[in-house]
Amino acid sequence: MPFAALVMVILFIVLLLAVASYLVRVIMVLNHVNDQLGKITFGVRAIAHQTTPINELTESMNANLGAISGALDDLVNDVSQTDEGAA
Repeated sequence: MPFAALVMVILFIVLLLAVASYLVRVIMVLNHVNDQLGKITFGVRAIAHQTTPINELTESMNANLGAISGALDDLVNDVSQTDEGAA
């Protein structure tokens, strides 16, 4: 085997090892990104789960405030009629 062919084979092996090492590094980075995205997804789902009861509570509060608003309107009407009667 000529010397040039031997050097070419060695350089080819070095090139393959370099590409393989970079691919391993990319795989490690992508695994880390995947782990972080999993944690973020878990956190978002936890927040969504914890804030679900707020909808039910706000609907109940809104219904109660509607009743209070109606009662206050009736009270204002009664007071205005009393003021008109006294005048």
